[in-house]
Amino acid sequence: MMQVREAEEQLLELGRRLRAARLGRNEPMALFAERLGVSEGTVRSMERGLPTVQIGTWLNALWLLDRLDDIRHVLEPRESLLDRARAERERRPRQRASRRPA
Repeated sequence: MMQVREAEEQLLELGRRLRAARLGRNEPMALFAERLGVSEGTVRSMERGLPTVQIGTWLNALWLLDRLDDIRHVLEPRESLLDRARAERERRPRQRASRRPA
């Protein structure tokens, strides 16, 4: 599996946040794992930021922590430069052609 350093760092940070959220709820790892339907080893892997945990498990964990909406904007379509230019052109008032006496 290819490892991108930035992705690794994000997974580590996500794992730290998961652990902090779990501990903030005073929820032991065993109970959290049971509620999540996974082993304690899987929760431990998540908290360590290992890339082998399935994304579905992460989504279920976010749901348990009432944080699933936090990822709603991931991969949301972005406005392209061309779309922005078109929108800007449509916003500008059109100038009327001036009539010159002949």
